[in-house]
Amino acid sequence: MNNSQPEWDVYLDAMTRIHGVELTDERRAELLLQFRRIAAMAEPLMALPLDDRLEIAGVYKA
Repeated sequence: MNNSQPEWDVYLDAMTRIHGVELTDERRAELLLQFRRIAAMAEPLMALPLDDRLEIAGVYKA
């Protein structure tokens, strides 16, 4: 992950096109705000250094 800010507006444009969703300007602004809030909450966790010797979680295979 790089240190630059995610381009949430680009992401939202792509997802609305992929899923065929139309947003009002008000709804789009609210979603962008929520994306930024979620990213801010996750930032401290994502910055937490992990010990190289930690085992990865198992992968479920059907």
